[in-house]
Amino acid sequence: MPTKLQFRVVHVSGQDDSYRAAELNNHSPLTKGWQSSRFCLYPQDIVIQLGRRSRLCKIQILSHQFLIATKIEFYVGDVPDGVPLSLDTARYTRLGYVSLSDNEKTGYKARELKSVHVDAVGVYLKLNIHKNHVNKFNLYNQVGVIAINVIGDPLTKSYDPSDPEYLLDVSDNRIDKDPALDGYLNRPDYISPLDDLAFDMYQDPEIAQIIRRLERKKQEAVLQERYDYAKRLKHAIAELQKSRHPHPINFDSERQGTPPRLLDIHRSPRSPPLTPPKYDERPLPITHRQPSPKPDLEPDPDPDPDLSQRRAYDERPLPIHKPPPVVEEEIEPEPEMAAGEPEPMTEKDIRDASSAIDVFGHPLVSKAYSKTWSYREDSLLAVYKQTQALPSSTPKEDAKAMMRAAIFLAKRAIDDKVYAVFKAALQLEKMILTDYVPKHKIPRQETISAVERTIPNLLHKSGDTAVRNRDDTKKFIQDLSNFPEVRPTNVVPHECVKLIKPNMAPRLAQSRLEIVETLYKELGLSTSGLNVDNLMPFCVEALNHNAGEVREVSERIIKNLYREVGAPVKDFLPPDDEKTRKNTLWRQLFEYFDKVDGKPSKSDQKKQRAEDEARKHAEIEALQKQLQQLKDMASGKAKKLQTQENAEEKPIDQSMVKGAKKGAGGPAKSKGKPKSKVLAKTSEEDNMSIANMEKVCIFCGERNEGFNDEGLDLHYWKNCPMLKRCANCKQVVEIASLTDHLLSECESKAMFSKCPRCSEAILKEEYDQHVQEKACNPAKAAMNHCPLCHQDISNGEDGWKEHLMGQSGCKQNPRRLLALNKQPAQSRLPAPKSRVPTKTNKTGRR
Repeated sequence: MPTKLQFRVVHVSGQDDSYRAAELNNHSPLTKGWQSSRFCLYPQDIVIQLGRRSRLCKIQILSHQFLIATKIEFYVGDVPDGVPLSLDTARYTRLGYVSLSDNEKTGYKARELKSVHVDAVGVYLKLNIHKNHVNKFNLYNQVGVIAINVIGDPLTKSYDPSDPEYLLDVSDNRIDKDPALDGYLNRPDYISPLDDLAFDMYQDPEIAQIIRRLERKKQEAVLQERYDYAKRLKHAIAELQKSRHPHPINFDSERQGTPPRLLDIHRSPRSPPLTPPKYDERPLPITHRQPSPKPDLEPDPDPDPDLSQRRAYDERPLPIHKPPPVVEEEIEPEPEMAAGEPEPMTEKDIRDASSAIDVFGHPLVSKAYSKTWSYREDSLLAVYKQTQALPSSTPKEDAKAMMRAAIFLAKRAIDDKVYAVFKAALQLEKMILTDYVPKHKIPRQETISAVERTIPNLLHKSGDTAVRNRDDTKKFIQDLSNFPEVRPTNVVPHECVKLIKPNMAPRLAQSRLEIVETLYKELGLSTSGLNVDNLMPFCVEALNHNAGEVREVSERIIKNLYREVGAPVKDFLPPDDEKTRKNTLWRQLFEYFDKVDGKPSKSDQKKQRAEDEARKHAEIEALQKQLQQLKDMASGKAKKLQTQENAEEKPIDQSMVKGAKKGAGGPAKSKGKPKSKVLAKTSEEDNMSIANMEKVCIFCGERNEGFNDEGLDLHYWKNCPMLKRCANCKQVVEIASLTDHLLSECESKAMFSKCPRCSEAILKEEYDQHVQEKACNPAKAAMNHCPLCHQDISNGEDGWKEHLMGQSGCKQNPRRLLALNKQPAQSRLPAPKSRVPTKTNKTGRR
């Protein structure tokens, strides 16, 4: 059985002269505790040596109220066999750490007790104490520890008295291990409440010794079945615990009022200790000298069967490998000291719990209503055992009555502020719904009723201020919905999607939304009881909540729902119009719907229009530039012809001049006039050719009077059979150079590779299969290869025209038939030979 281990401090890295580490060797209400020196370096170390090599089960630290460390690390030290015992020979193993609250919420008046469950063997325990929390009372950046308690099982006898490290055991501080008590006390999970740190720190030392002796005698009396004597001893212990000392404080009140030794909170850390209070000299109601009753007394007809089961302190395991997740959870109700029988129930409580009393009895139910949390936990554990042990042959009505009574107690305990009681309630309900119901073949309606009675309490608990309470509740609801006996009823989803109020607390509303979101993701819409008709009203109501985090979760659910079912979601939302989209919330939702539907959002459309206008303007400028190039080429040709004519006329004029001098000017004049007419005629034809070229497509040769700047641009983008828009970058390119464009010029060129067989551009994700199949048409060197129909065609530009524009041309060119039907063949002129050669029309995108 784990007991309180005696120890002494053997090393400390620093200490305040008025609060030395030796104070930690003893536990009493007057203990000042240890404080580090002023403005010390961190971390600070404290090493304690146990009286025996022991297996440590539980470590307790009582922190100072305002000289608070941020965290404390624990190391256990052991010495190998045959090695002398000393600090230098010890080998330490890190157990983990705990974080301490900054204590701001209590006004720096509460001492925080940390209980850590461990499993380690050693002789030494080292505390590595980190830097302090900063507050207005901690003027010198100190840390303080009021008391340290170690509980465990000694593994060896005391060290030899001649050894300088010898420690004496104080048997009066614990219960002797009498062999007759092995069956009662040697349970591995039992720790006496008298070994808890709270008992010694808030109990008069002399009274504590008396209580320990009476407790030992009481346990012996129980084993001897002297129940009347044990009951009187129990009453005496309760009276002694009530007396305490002139400043009685239980652990619960410490969290609310000024604890002992904390009355000088505003004084200097070096202020002298308080004067010990005078103890009450009234005679005690019973002492250890009371004579034992005769052994032939009748046994108590109503013994306390749970005496060995009672735990009047916190046995919850505290994980030491990581700190508590948030500050709001670190200061919680501390254990209440169990003293005597639970207080009587009020008449109202008796009426409310009458059905449970009929099934489990008044003593057990009175524990469930007790103000002492250990009694409440014990009552749930007792109910758990009774319901689990109920034979399957029990009449169904009796089984249903017990189930109703157990659910009644579990429902009440779900709202309990003590975490251990709350967890016990969850375990009880889980056992009932997973084991008890199928074992006794409880009807489905009873199961539904049980869930409906507890789910409101669970949903309310999901908004608890403590993170672990919220997380455990949400996890339990999630598991509850998947229990084999519960899932077919769909009662959990139906209860969770009940409408929330706009003024519901944000934490509670957010937890409710997160629960529904998890259920929707795990259960879906098929047979879970969740559907658009109950999810959407729930989410729309949540969108009206004033907390942004609540609306955010609701939006996520609606978006996921729209991705799955689509348009029916919009039936529960306002109409999609300009007025609605002025609201940011609705605009964002509807834009998301447009995105899911493949539609551009309003902002995207506006942006796209601006980009289209810019591209169109750039394209027009490029086309105008190309047209200007053609005009320049044509005018250049005309100038060349004019230069040639001038060169031809020049010698004629000279001859005419010479002829005039010789008197032969008549023939010369008649010969020069025709030359002037030929030049005028040629210039006029060239000007007409330039004007006609402005109405002709330079790629397909189509002539159209409507080919002004915009008309020609529209022709290039939509109608020209020699051109095609790239599906990846939306540029207009010549079909003849489409392959080269995809491989070297397109924005998505990294997505393509060239096939060595057909020389076409193939998507990389399809390239391996394309090459392995060898189903493509091989490209011939002396011929063109069409990227549309994948056929070889005649070489040269004429071959491309015949293939892309002819009557029996490319069947994969959608513009071919359109061009043939639009304009008769005689109106189609040969494309100018002087057009700008290009593989890709760099006019931009449409």
